[in-house]
Amino acid sequence: MSKQDYLRIQKDETNWGTFTRQPREHRRLMSRINKNVILALLTLTSSAFLLFQLYYYKHYLSAKNGAGLSKSKGSQIGFDSIQWRAVKKFIMLTSSQNVPVFLIDPLILELINKNFEQVKNTSHGSASECKFLCVPRDFTAFALQYHLWKNEEGWFRIAENMGFQCLKIESKDPRLDGIDSLSGTEIPLHYICKLAAHAIHLVVFHERSGNYLWHGHLRLKGHIDRKFVPFRKLQFGRYPGAFDRPELQQVTVDGLDLLIPKDPVHFLEEVPHSRFIECRYKEARAFFQQYLDDNTVEAVAFRKSAKELLQLAARTLKKLGVRFWLSSGTCLGWYRQCNIIPYSKDVDLGIFIQDYKSDIISAFHDAGLPLKHKFGKVEDSLELSFQGKDDVKLDIFFFYEETDHMWNGGTQAKTGKKFKYLFPKFTLCWTEFVDMKLHVPCETIEYIEANYGKTWKIPVKTWDWKRSPPNVQPNGIWPVSEWDEVIQLY
Repeated sequence: MSKQDYLRIQKDETNWGTFTRQPREHRRLMSRINKNVILALLTLTSSAFLLFQLYYYKHYLSAKNGAGLSKSKGSQIGFDSIQWRAVKKFIMLTSSQNVPVFLIDPLILELINKNFEQVKNTSHGSASECKFLCVPRDFTAFALQYHLWKNEEGWFRIAENMGFQCLKIESKDPRLDGIDSLSGTEIPLHYICKLAAHAIHLVVFHERSGNYLWHGHLRLKGHIDRKFVPFRKLQFGRYPGAFDRPELQQVTVDGLDLLIPKDPVHFLEEVPHSRFIECRYKEARAFFQQYLDDNTVEAVAFRKSAKELLQLAARTLKKLGVRFWLSSGTCLGWYRQCNIIPYSKDVDLGIFIQDYKSDIISAFHDAGLPLKHKFGKVEDSLELSFQGKDDVKLDIFFFYEETDHMWNGGTQAKTGKKFKYLFPKFTLCWTEFVDMKLHVPCETIEYIEANYGKTWKIPVKTWDWKRSPPNVQPNGIWPVSEWDEVIQLY
Protein backbone atom coordinates (compact mmCIF):
# COMPACT_ATOMS: atom_id res chain seq x y z
CA MET A 1 0.00 0.00 0.00
CA SER A 2 1.33 3.32 -0.99
CA LYS A 3 1.59 6.22 1.41
CA GLN A 4 -1.02 8.17 -0.52
CA ASP A 5 -3.53 5.27 -0.28
CA TYR A 6 -2.90 4.99 3.46
CA LEU A 7 -3.52 8.70 4.02
CA ARG A 8 -6.74 8.54 1.96
CA ILE A 9 -8.04 5.63 4.07
CA GLN A 10 -7.21 7.48 7.28
CA LYS A 11 -9.07 10.56 6.01
CA ASP A 12 -12.12 8.48 5.09
CA GLU A 13 -12.18 6.89 8.56
CA THR A 14 -11.94 10.29 10.18
CA ASN A 15 -14.86 11.55 8.05
CA TRP A 16 -16.91 8.46 8.87
CA GLY A 17 -16.25 8.95 12.58
CA THR A 18 -17.41 12.53 12.31
CA PHE A 19 -20.50 11.42 10.40
CA THR A 20 -21.38 8.77 12.98
CA ARG A 21 -20.96 11.27 15.86
CA GLN A 22 -23.31 13.89 14.31
CA PRO A 23 -26.60 12.13 15.21
CA ARG A 24 -25.66 11.88 18.87
CA GLU A 25 -24.77 15.60 19.04
CA HIS A 26 -27.97 16.44 17.15
CA ARG A 27 -30.08 14.52 19.66
CA ARG A 28 -28.41 16.29 22.57
CA LEU A 29 -29.05 19.66 20.90
CA MET A 30 -32.75 18.89 20.23
CA SER A 31 -33.15 17.75 23.82
CA ARG A 32 -31.85 21.10 25.07
CA ILE A 33 -34.18 22.99 22.68
CA ASN A 34 -37.26 21.00 23.81
CA LYS A 35 -36.46 21.73 27.44
CA ASN A 36 -36.21 25.45 26.68
CA VAL A 37 -39.55 25.43 24.80
CA ILE A 38 -41.28 23.62 27.64
CA LEU A 39 -39.79 26.03 30.17
CA ALA A 40 -40.95 29.01 28.08
CA LEU A 41 -44.47 27.60 27.77
CA LEU A 42 -44.65 26.99 31.51
CA THR A 43 -43.47 30.54 32.18
CA LEU A 44 -46.04 31.98 29.74
CA THR A 45 -48.85 29.90 31.24
CA SER A 46 -47.92 30.95 34.77
CA SER A 47 -47.83 34.61 33.74
CA ALA A 48 -51.24 34.36 32.05
CA PHE A 49 -52.71 32.70 35.15
CA LEU A 50 -51.24 35.40 37.36
CA LEU A 51 -52.72 38.15 35.18
CA PHE A 52 -56.11 36.42 35.29
CA GLN A 53 -55.92 36.28 39.10
CA LEU A 54 -55.13 40.00 39.25
CA TYR A 55 -58.01 40.81 36.87
CA TYR A 56 -60.43 38.60 38.83
CA TYR A 57 -59.39 40.20 42.11
CA LYS A 58 -59.76 43.73 40.78
CA HIS A 59 -63.11 43.36 39.00
CA TYR A 60 -64.94 40.75 41.08
CA LEU A 61 -63.54 40.13 44.55
CA SER A 62 -62.94 43.82 45.28
CA ALA A 63 -66.49 44.64 44.19
CA LYS A 64 -67.88 41.96 46.50
CA ASN A 65 -65.73 43.05 49.43
CA GLY A 66 -66.86 46.66 49.01
CA ALA A 67 -65.11 49.95 49.47
CA GLY A 68 -63.60 49.00 52.81
CA LEU A 69 -60.91 46.89 51.20
CA SER A 70 -59.98 49.58 48.72
CA LYS A 71 -59.81 52.17 51.47
CA SER A 72 -57.38 50.09 53.44
CA LYS A 73 -55.00 50.18 50.50
CA GLY A 74 -55.60 53.86 49.82
CA SER A 75 -56.72 53.34 46.22
CA GLN A 76 -59.77 54.31 44.12
CA ILE A 77 -61.30 51.59 42.02
CA GLY A 78 -62.55 52.24 38.49
CA PHE A 79 -61.86 55.98 38.25
CA ASP A 80 -59.62 55.44 35.26
CA SER A 81 -62.55 54.30 33.09
CA ILE A 82 -63.14 55.98 29.76
CA GLN A 83 -66.75 56.82 30.62
CA TRP A 84 -65.94 58.45 33.96
CA ARG A 85 -63.18 60.59 32.46
CA ALA A 86 -65.45 61.72 29.61
CA VAL A 87 -68.31 62.58 32.00
CA LYS A 88 -65.96 64.40 34.36
CA LYS A 89 -64.59 66.53 31.55
CA PHE A 90 -68.09 67.23 30.23
CA ILE A 91 -69.24 68.36 33.70
CA MET A 92 -66.17 70.60 34.01
CA LEU A 93 -67.02 72.11 30.62
CA THR A 94 -70.70 72.74 31.32
CA SER A 95 -70.09 74.03 34.84
CA SER A 96 -67.47 76.53 33.66
CA GLN A 97 -69.89 77.84 31.02
CA ASN A 98 -72.99 77.80 33.28
CA VAL A 99 -74.74 75.32 30.99
CA PRO A 100 -77.52 73.76 33.15
CA VAL A 101 -77.39 70.15 31.99
CA PHE A 102 -78.98 67.29 33.87
CA LEU A 103 -78.52 63.53 33.67
CA ILE A 104 -81.27 61.59 31.84
CA ASP A 105 -79.39 58.37 31.10
CA PRO A 106 -81.93 55.61 31.95
CA LEU A 107 -79.35 53.00 33.02
CA ILE A 108 -77.51 55.34 35.38
CA LEU A 109 -80.72 56.90 36.76
CA GLU A 110 -82.02 53.43 37.54
CA LEU A 111 -78.80 52.56 39.40
CA ILE A 112 -78.95 55.85 41.30
CA ASN A 113 -82.56 55.26 42.25
CA LYS A 114 -81.79 51.76 43.56
CA ASN A 115 -78.93 53.11 45.67
CA PHE A 116 -80.38 56.52 46.47
CA GLU A 117 -79.74 56.42 50.22
CA GLN A 118 -76.08 55.77 49.56
CA VAL A 119 -75.94 58.51 46.90
CA LYS A 120 -77.73 60.98 49.18
CA ASN A 121 -75.12 60.47 51.91
CA THR A 122 -72.11 60.79 49.58
CA SER A 123 -70.23 64.07 49.62
CA HIS A 124 -68.10 65.56 46.86
CA GLY A 125 -64.82 63.72 46.40
CA SER A 126 -65.54 61.09 49.06
CA ALA A 127 -66.25 58.18 46.72
CA SER A 128 -63.67 55.41 46.90
CA GLU A 129 -65.16 53.25 44.17
CA CYS A 130 -66.71 54.12 40.82
CA LYS A 131 -70.09 52.39 40.81
CA PHE A 132 -72.30 54.31 38.38
CA LEU A 133 -70.18 55.92 35.67
CA CYS A 134 -67.64 53.16 35.08
CA VAL A 135 -69.67 50.64 33.10
CA PRO A 136 -68.25 50.02 29.61
CA ARG A 137 -70.73 51.90 27.40
CA ASP A 138 -70.74 53.94 24.21
CA PHE A 139 -72.88 56.86 25.45
CA THR A 140 -73.98 58.81 28.51
CA ALA A 141 -77.14 60.88 28.02
CA PHE A 142 -77.67 64.39 29.41
CA ALA A 143 -80.37 66.97 28.69
CA LEU A 144 -80.55 70.73 28.49
CA GLN A 145 -83.50 73.13 28.58
CA TYR A 146 -82.76 75.32 25.58
CA HIS A 147 -84.38 78.50 26.92
CA LEU A 148 -81.81 78.48 29.77
CA TRP A 149 -78.82 78.24 27.41
CA LYS A 150 -77.11 81.61 27.00
CA ASN A 151 -73.91 80.91 25.04
CA GLU A 152 -74.45 78.05 22.63
CA GLU A 153 -71.78 78.88 20.05
CA GLY A 154 -69.12 79.75 22.63
CA TRP A 155 -69.72 76.49 24.46
CA PHE A 156 -69.36 74.57 21.22
CA ARG A 157 -65.93 76.06 20.50
CA ILE A 158 -64.65 75.48 24.04
CA ALA A 159 -65.81 71.85 23.92
CA GLU A 160 -63.69 71.26 20.83
CA ASN A 161 -60.71 73.03 22.45
CA MET A 162 -61.00 70.62 25.40
CA GLY A 163 -60.62 67.65 23.07
CA PHE A 164 -64.27 66.81 22.31
CA GLN A 165 -65.35 66.13 18.75
CA CYS A 166 -68.87 67.51 18.57
CA LEU A 167 -71.69 66.94 16.12
CA LYS A 168 -74.71 69.26 16.03
CA ILE A 169 -78.08 68.02 14.79
CA GLU A 170 -80.59 70.69 13.73
CA SER A 171 -84.05 70.67 12.19
CA LYS A 172 -87.00 72.97 11.70
CA ASP A 173 -88.93 74.24 14.70
CA PRO A 174 -92.35 72.50 14.67
CA ARG A 175 -93.80 75.24 16.89
CA LEU A 176 -93.54 77.61 13.93
CA ASP A 177 -95.01 75.27 11.31
CA GLY A 178 -98.40 76.89 11.68
CA ILE A 179 -96.94 80.31 10.81
CA ASP A 180 -96.11 80.58 7.12
CA SER A 181 -93.55 83.37 7.50
CA LEU A 182 -91.55 81.48 10.17
CA SER A 183 -91.99 77.90 8.98
CA GLY A 184 -88.65 76.20 8.33
CA THR A 185 -86.68 78.05 11.02
CA GLU A 186 -84.06 75.60 12.33
CA ILE A 187 -83.24 74.92 15.98
CA PRO A 188 -80.64 72.64 17.65
CA LEU A 189 -82.05 69.27 18.67
CA HIS A 190 -79.09 67.08 19.66
CA TYR A 191 -75.36 67.33 20.32
CA ILE A 192 -73.04 64.31 20.20
CA CYS A 193 -69.68 65.10 21.81
CA LYS A 194 -67.09 62.32 21.60
CA LEU A 195 -63.99 62.05 23.78
CA ALA A 196 -61.75 59.07 22.99
CA ALA A 197 -64.06 56.03 22.80
CA HIS A 198 -66.96 57.50 24.78
CA ALA A 199 -69.61 60.00 23.66
CA ILE A 200 -71.90 62.37 25.54
CA HIS A 201 -75.37 62.63 24.03
CA LEU A 202 -76.82 66.04 24.91
CA VAL A 203 -80.56 66.08 24.22
CA VAL A 204 -81.91 69.61 23.73
CA PHE A 205 -85.35 70.07 25.34
CA HIS A 206 -87.59 72.87 24.08
CA GLU A 207 -90.57 74.41 25.87
CA ARG A 208 -94.02 73.83 24.44
CA SER A 209 -97.19 75.76 25.15
CA GLY A 210 -98.68 72.94 27.20
CA ASN A 211 -96.02 73.50 29.90
CA TYR A 212 -94.02 70.43 28.94
CA LEU A 213 -90.66 69.74 27.32
CA TRP A 214 -90.15 68.37 23.81
CA HIS A 215 -87.13 66.98 21.99
CA GLY A 216 -86.85 66.32 18.29
CA HIS A 217 -86.00 63.37 16.12
CA LEU A 218 -82.29 62.73 15.63
CA ARG A 219 -82.32 62.52 11.85
CA LEU A 220 -78.92 62.21 10.16
CA LYS A 221 -78.54 64.45 7.13
CA GLY A 222 -76.57 63.48 4.06
CA HIS A 223 -73.24 65.09 5.01
CA ILE A 224 -73.03 63.43 8.46
CA ASP A 225 -70.54 60.60 8.98
CA ARG A 226 -72.62 57.54 9.94
CA LYS A 227 -69.54 56.00 11.59
CA PHE A 228 -68.91 58.96 13.93
CA VAL A 229 -70.56 57.00 16.77
CA PRO A 230 -72.86 53.93 16.89
CA PHE A 231 -76.03 56.01 16.46
CA ARG A 232 -78.33 52.99 16.69
CA LYS A 233 -77.42 52.56 20.35
CA LEU A 234 -78.77 56.00 21.29
CA GLN A 235 -81.66 55.87 23.75
CA PHE A 236 -83.13 59.26 22.77
CA GLY A 237 -83.87 60.63 19.32
CA ARG A 238 -85.29 57.63 17.48
CA TYR A 239 -88.47 59.69 17.41
CA PRO A 240 -89.58 63.03 18.91
CA GLY A 241 -90.40 62.83 22.61
CA ALA A 242 -92.44 64.75 25.18
CA PHE A 243 -91.85 64.89 28.94
CA ASP A 244 -93.30 66.63 31.95
CA ARG A 245 -91.08 69.47 33.06
CA PRO A 246 -88.89 67.84 35.74
CA GLU A 247 -87.92 69.43 39.02
CA LEU A 248 -84.17 68.90 39.49
CA GLN A 249 -81.94 68.04 42.42
CA GLN A 250 -78.16 67.92 42.82
CA VAL A 251 -76.44 64.70 43.87
CA THR A 252 -72.85 63.51 44.05
CA VAL A 253 -72.26 60.45 41.89
CA ASP A 254 -68.82 58.82 41.76
CA GLY A 255 -67.28 62.02 43.08
CA LEU A 256 -69.00 64.25 40.48
CA ASP A 257 -71.77 66.77 41.22
CA LEU A 258 -74.69 66.13 38.86
CA LEU A 259 -78.24 67.38 38.43
CA ILE A 260 -80.90 64.66 38.06
CA PRO A 261 -84.73 64.66 38.02
CA LYS A 262 -86.03 64.95 41.60
CA ASP A 263 -88.44 62.12 40.84
CA PRO A 264 -86.28 59.71 38.82
CA VAL A 265 -88.94 56.98 38.93
CA HIS A 266 -91.47 59.19 37.14
CA PHE A 267 -88.91 60.21 34.52
CA LEU A 268 -87.92 56.58 33.92
CA GLU A 269 -91.60 55.67 33.48
CA GLU A 270 -91.97 58.43 30.89
CA VAL A 271 -89.04 57.35 28.71
CA PRO A 272 -90.58 54.28 26.97
CA HIS A 273 -93.89 56.13 26.44
CA SER A 274 -92.56 59.52 25.36
CA ARG A 275 -93.08 59.26 21.60
CA PHE A 276 -94.59 62.44 20.16
CA ILE A 277 -96.61 63.03 16.98
CA GLU A 278 -96.79 66.54 15.60
CA CYS A 279 -99.97 68.14 14.33
CA ARG A 280 -99.96 68.14 10.51
CA TYR A 281 -100.04 71.89 9.85
CA LYS A 282 -99.22 71.60 6.16
CA GLU A 283 -102.09 69.16 5.54
CA ALA A 284 -104.41 71.32 7.66
CA ARG A 285 -103.67 74.37 5.51
CA ALA A 286 -104.39 72.33 2.38
CA PHE A 287 -107.68 71.14 3.94
CA PHE A 288 -108.84 74.68 4.62
CA GLN A 289 -107.88 75.77 1.12
CA GLN A 290 -110.30 73.17 -0.19
CA TYR A 291 -112.96 73.46 2.52
CA LEU A 292 -113.32 76.94 3.98
CA ASP A 293 -113.03 77.12 7.74
CA ASP A 294 -116.19 77.90 9.69
CA ASN A 295 -115.55 81.15 11.52
CA THR A 296 -119.13 82.01 12.36
CA VAL A 297 -119.97 83.26 15.85
CA GLU A 298 -121.52 79.88 16.70
CA ALA A 299 -118.45 77.94 15.50
CA VAL A 300 -116.02 80.16 17.41
CA ALA A 301 -118.14 79.88 20.57
CA PHE A 302 -118.34 76.09 20.27
CA ARG A 303 -114.60 75.70 19.82
CA LYS A 304 -113.96 77.86 22.87
CA SER A 305 -116.37 75.83 25.00
CA ALA A 306 -115.05 72.52 23.69
CA LYS A 307 -111.45 73.58 24.44
CA GLU A 308 -112.36 74.53 28.02
CA LEU A 309 -114.26 71.25 28.44
CA LEU A 310 -111.32 69.21 27.16
CA GLN A 311 -108.90 71.01 29.46
CA LEU A 312 -111.17 70.43 32.47
CA ALA A 313 -111.61 66.75 31.59
CA ALA A 314 -107.84 66.32 31.17
CA ARG A 315 -107.13 67.85 34.58
CA THR A 316 -109.76 65.64 36.22
CA LEU A 317 -108.48 62.41 34.66
CA LYS A 318 -104.87 63.33 35.43
CA LYS A 319 -105.75 63.73 39.12
CA LEU A 320 -107.30 60.26 39.00
CA GLY A 321 -104.23 58.85 37.27
CA VAL A 322 -106.32 57.62 34.32
CA ARG A 323 -104.81 57.46 30.82
CA PHE A 324 -107.01 58.77 28.02
CA TRP A 325 -106.72 59.81 24.38
CA LEU A 326 -108.52 61.85 21.76
CA SER A 327 -111.08 59.64 20.05
CA SER A 328 -113.76 59.76 17.35
CA GLY A 329 -114.49 63.25 16.00
CA THR A 330 -112.05 64.99 18.34
CA CYS A 331 -109.22 62.78 17.08
CA LEU A 332 -110.30 63.36 13.47
CA GLY A 333 -110.30 67.14 13.99
CA TRP A 334 -106.78 67.05 15.43
CA TYR A 335 -105.39 64.87 12.64
CA ARG A 336 -107.19 66.41 9.69
CA GLN A 337 -107.30 70.11 10.49
CA CYS A 338 -105.35 70.67 13.76
CA ASN A 339 -108.50 72.02 15.34
CA ILE A 340 -111.85 71.12 16.85
CA ILE A 341 -114.54 70.31 14.28
CA PRO A 342 -117.21 72.96 14.89
CA TYR A 343 -120.20 70.84 13.87
CA SER A 344 -119.22 67.84 16.03
CA LYS A 345 -121.08 69.31 19.06
CA ASP A 346 -119.17 67.25 21.64
CA VAL A 347 -115.73 66.18 22.89
CA ASP A 348 -114.76 62.51 22.53
CA LEU A 349 -112.20 60.66 24.67
CA GLY A 350 -111.11 57.02 24.86
CA ILE A 351 -110.04 55.09 27.98
CA PHE A 352 -108.84 51.49 28.31
CA ILE A 353 -111.31 49.59 30.46
CA GLN A 354 -108.49 48.34 32.69
CA ASP A 355 -107.87 51.99 33.65
CA TYR A 356 -111.46 52.52 34.80
CA LYS A 357 -111.86 53.75 38.38
CA SER A 358 -115.04 53.56 40.41
CA ASP A 359 -114.83 57.20 41.52
CA ILE A 360 -114.61 58.61 38.00
CA ILE A 361 -118.27 59.76 37.97
CA SER A 362 -118.00 61.50 41.34
CA ALA A 363 -114.70 63.14 40.31
CA PHE A 364 -116.31 64.67 37.21
CA HIS A 365 -119.31 65.75 39.26
CA ASP A 366 -117.02 67.54 41.71
CA ALA A 367 -115.32 69.24 38.73
CA GLY A 368 -118.66 70.68 37.62
CA LEU A 369 -119.47 68.06 34.98
CA PRO A 370 -122.57 66.11 36.01
CA LEU A 371 -123.33 62.70 34.48
CA LYS A 372 -125.68 62.96 31.48
CA HIS A 373 -125.99 59.23 30.74
CA LYS A 374 -124.37 55.89 31.43
CA PHE A 375 -124.64 52.92 29.08
CA GLY A 376 -123.37 49.38 29.56
CA LYS A 377 -121.39 47.76 32.33
CA VAL A 378 -117.73 47.84 33.28
CA GLU A 379 -117.33 44.33 31.90
CA ASP A 380 -119.24 45.08 28.68
CA SER A 381 -119.76 48.17 26.49
CA LEU A 382 -119.37 50.89 29.13
CA GLU A 383 -119.90 54.44 27.91
CA LEU A 384 -120.20 57.64 29.97
CA SER A 385 -121.39 61.10 28.96
CA PHE A 386 -121.01 64.27 31.03
CA GLN A 387 -122.71 67.62 30.58
CA GLY A 388 -120.49 70.63 30.02
CA LYS A 389 -121.53 74.25 29.83
CA ASP A 390 -123.18 75.79 26.76
CA ASP A 391 -124.78 72.42 25.96
CA VAL A 392 -121.44 70.85 24.98
CA LYS A 393 -121.08 67.30 26.27
CA LEU A 394 -118.13 65.05 26.98
CA ASP A 395 -118.36 61.45 25.72
CA ILE A 396 -116.01 58.83 27.17
CA PHE A 397 -115.74 55.51 25.35
CA PHE A 398 -114.15 52.56 27.14
CA PHE A 399 -112.07 50.20 24.99
CA TYR A 400 -111.83 46.44 25.41
CA GLU A 401 -108.96 44.33 24.11
CA GLU A 402 -109.36 41.05 22.27
CA THR A 403 -106.69 38.78 20.81
CA ASP A 404 -106.33 40.63 17.50
CA HIS A 405 -108.33 43.84 17.87
CA MET A 406 -109.87 46.39 20.24
CA TRP A 407 -113.43 47.62 20.46
CA ASN A 408 -115.74 50.02 22.24
CA GLY A 409 -119.47 49.61 22.66
CA GLY A 410 -122.60 51.61 22.05
CA THR A 411 -126.18 51.20 23.29
CA GLN A 412 -129.42 52.51 21.78
CA ALA A 413 -131.49 53.91 24.66
CA LYS A 414 -134.90 53.25 23.09
CA THR A 415 -134.37 49.61 22.19
CA GLY A 416 -131.46 48.37 24.29
CA LYS A 417 -129.65 47.28 21.13
CA LYS A 418 -125.90 46.90 21.52
CA PHE A 419 -123.29 47.89 18.94
CA LYS A 420 -119.59 47.20 18.73
CA TYR A 421 -116.97 49.37 17.01
CA LEU A 422 -113.85 47.45 15.97
CA PHE A 423 -110.34 48.96 15.83
CA PRO A 424 -106.95 47.46 15.00
CA LYS A 425 -104.71 47.30 18.04
CA PHE A 426 -102.93 50.55 18.79
CA THR A 427 -100.55 52.21 21.23
CA LEU A 428 -100.55 55.75 22.61
CA CYS A 429 -98.37 58.70 21.64
CA TRP A 430 -98.28 62.31 22.80
CA THR A 431 -99.32 65.30 20.76
CA GLU A 432 -100.12 68.96 21.37
CA PHE A 433 -103.71 70.05 20.95
CA VAL A 434 -105.55 73.14 22.30
CA ASP A 435 -102.36 74.10 24.15
CA MET A 436 -102.15 70.78 25.99
CA LYS A 437 -100.02 67.65 25.91
CA LEU A 438 -102.53 64.90 25.13
CA HIS A 439 -102.52 61.29 23.97
CA VAL A 440 -103.59 60.09 20.54
CA PRO A 441 -103.29 56.64 18.93
CA CYS A 442 -99.78 56.25 17.50
CA GLU A 443 -101.27 54.28 14.60
CA THR A 444 -103.45 57.30 13.84
CA ILE A 445 -104.34 56.68 10.21
CA GLU A 446 -105.43 53.08 10.90
CA TYR A 447 -107.51 54.28 13.84
CA ILE A 448 -109.25 57.01 11.85
CA GLU A 449 -109.85 54.85 8.79
CA ALA A 450 -111.43 52.19 11.00
CA ASN A 451 -113.88 54.80 12.29
CA TYR A 452 -114.42 56.95 9.19
CA GLY A 453 -113.24 54.92 6.21
CA LYS A 454 -110.89 55.90 3.40
CA THR A 455 -112.83 59.12 2.70
CA TRP A 456 -112.12 60.67 6.14
CA LYS A 457 -110.61 63.77 4.48
CA ILE A 458 -114.06 64.80 3.20
CA PRO A 459 -116.22 66.59 5.84
CA VAL A 460 -119.49 64.81 6.64
CA LYS A 461 -121.91 66.89 8.71
CA THR A 462 -124.66 64.27 8.96
CA TRP A 463 -123.49 61.24 10.93
CA ASP A 464 -125.53 58.30 12.19
CA TRP A 465 -123.49 56.53 14.87
CA LYS A 466 -125.50 53.30 14.34
CA ARG A 467 -124.92 53.08 10.57
CA SER A 468 -122.29 55.55 9.31
CA PRO A 469 -119.07 54.13 10.85
CA PRO A 470 -117.54 51.38 8.68
CA ASN A 471 -116.38 49.54 11.82
CA VAL A 472 -119.79 49.22 13.50
CA GLN A 473 -121.51 45.86 13.90
CA PRO A 474 -124.52 44.60 15.91
CA ASN A 475 -123.64 43.14 19.29
CA GLY A 476 -126.93 41.73 20.55
CA ILE A 477 -129.41 43.37 22.87
CA TRP A 478 -129.51 44.01 26.57
CA PRO A 479 -132.13 41.93 28.46
CA VAL A 480 -135.10 44.07 29.46
CA SER A 481 -134.52 43.05 33.09
CA GLU A 482 -131.10 44.78 33.02
CA TRP A 483 -132.16 48.04 31.39
CA ASP A 484 -132.31 49.93 34.66
CA GLU A 485 -128.71 48.92 35.30
CA VAL A 486 -127.19 49.48 31.84
CA ILE A 487 -129.23 52.44 30.56
CA GLN A 488 -129.21 55.37 32.91
CA LEU A 489 -130.33 58.77 31.61
CA TYR A 490 -130.24 62.01 33.61
